[in-house]
Amino acid sequence: MQGTPVKTYPFPTKRYVQILDLKDDPAMLEAYERQHSREEMWPEIMEGIRSVGILEMELYRSGCHLVMIVEAPADFDWDSAMQRLATLPRQQEWEDWNARFQVCRPGETSDEKWKMLRRMFHLYE
Repeated sequence: MQGTPVKTYPFPTKRYVQILDLKDDPAMLEAYERQHSREEMWPEIMEGIRSVGILEMELYRSGCHLVMIVEAPADFDWDSAMQRLATLPRQQEWEDWNARFQVCRPGETSDEKWKMLRRMFHLYE
């Protein structure tokens, strides 16, 4: 298996990892994945993600389980960034549209749907 290239930055960064479950429906899983392609992703959403200070965001899917990896500057404040992101143009519309694929409650923000993972091991020195 081939690994995924990772962008490096000339300054310290930190990583956040979150999970979210999708509904178990093959057609919906395919549609959800297509919606997150470069061709169909809403430009306002990508602009909003960048505008709150996120450097990189990756989604990985295994069956109905999603993992999101977010790379941000070392001084990034997750809570304030997510509060700001929730107010940006089309953000709640995006969340509501995607909620039909996700195991979540109606009207939840991104920060309410995604569950943060806690790192329990690392190989760094």
